[in-house]
Amino acid sequence: MKKIYLLLLINLTLCLPRVVFGQASTDTVVTLKQCIEFALRNQPAVRQAAIDEQINEKDVKIGLAGWLPQLSSSGEYEHYFKGSVPVAFSTGTTSTTTGQTVAAPNLDEYSSLGLQASQVIYNSDVLLAAKTANYSRLYYKQNTLSSQINVLSDVSKAFFDVLLSQKQLDILNEDIVRLQRSLKDSYSKYQAGTADKTDYKQATIALNNSIASRKQTTESIKAKLAYLKQIMGVKAGTTLTLAYDSAHYESEAYIDTNQQLDYNKRIEYQQLQTTKTLQNINVSYYKWQFLPSVSAIGAYSLNYISSKFSSLYNNDYPSGYYGLTLSFPIFQGTKRLQNLSKARLQSSRADIDIENSQNTINTEYVQALASYKSNYTNWEILKQNVDLAKDVYKVVSLQYREGIKTYLDVIVAQSDLRTAELNYYNALFQLLSSKIDLEKALGTLTPQSN
Repeated sequence: MKKIYLLLLINLTLCLPRVVFGQASTDTVVTLKQCIEFALRNQPAVRQAAIDEQINEKDVKIGLAGWLPQLSSSGEYEHYFKGSVPVAFSTGTTSTTTGQTVAAPNLDEYSSLGLQASQVIYNSDVLLAAKTANYSRLYYKQNTLSSQINVLSDVSKAFFDVLLSQKQLDILNEDIVRLQRSLKDSYSKYQAGTADKTDYKQATIALNNSIASRKQTTESIKAKLAYLKQIMGVKAGTTLTLAYDSAHYESEAYIDTNQQLDYNKRIEYQQLQTTKTLQNINVSYYKWQFLPSVSAIGAYSLNYISSKFSSLYNNDYPSGYYGLTLSFPIFQGTKRLQNLSKARLQSSRADIDIENSQNTINTEYVQALASYKSNYTNWEILKQNVDLAKDVYKVVSLQYREGIKTYLDVIVAQSDLRTAELNYYNALFQLLSSKIDLEKALGTLTPQSN
């Protein structure tokens, strides 16, 4: 019975990879570039930033609308009680059409239709809108670009994370095939009486461990794919299969580490510089408020006066004028002085933000550069370990079949090979992620560069 059970176990493990991985995939195959392009169009943060940019454009146009002529119309109707006729009507009114004069006591119906126009010549509010328009647009464009850079970085890292797990899965599948072969060889030796039964039991244990690891890795890929789809803006029900070329990514892992850090290339620093400019304009705005506001005005109206409503609109009395208005607030309880002082403090605070940003950017650069160099060295060394581990495994496996080496030596060699391969790909994708961090720290990571 034990032999039958063991044979069934061997056949099951031999067939298991075909059952699990023999199904045809119908998923959409996408590359890293396609993932990034899709995310830049559909990721919620990027879409929100684009909407914020459009909202700001509307605010700019609303502010600049104050420079355009302002037109308004008005109309009114009034009925005066007996004995309450305005003094203005007390001398009577002469009709422009009939030449007759209407007595004041009978003028108890009044109406007017008018058109008013004004044009700002100088006003601190509309001047502020004109001065800040371009810088406000620039700030929100920078905000959109910042969102795109963050999405580019996050999608790239998530993509590499999924690829790492998929490579780990491939390595585990290869390891399982080798373990199945070893299990078959050790069991054959046991049946032939040339090996102890502990060999095939150790092989079974190792095989079961690898199968369990494969299941864990398979499930982790699902979770990592879900996160990738989330930051891409892909619907939850969409299936994705990632396409990659290890040789391509190996060539993409290199970056010039002699590049000099330039703060002005960082989008965060650019945003702070724009904010500083807006703060300076705000200081000037509160200075401008000490100047008077000047506007050109004009109006034209038709007045109607009658003793009866039925004949109110038979005759009209036009009037019109144009001129200038000057408004100069003399004292506002030190409000303007306090606002000016506040704006200067905000400008000083922006200077400190810029100074602190320089220190932060420098730290990020130093950390990213150190991480990249460390990962690059690690990757170069581990790449050699894979070739060495393959050669060792081939030799030890052959010597075991010839009875020179023990099965323990095979297990150790196989474990070393699997570890070397896992470490190599882990180092490769860590290197690619650290390259993304270094490019971001240098300010060279932009949507146009990918």
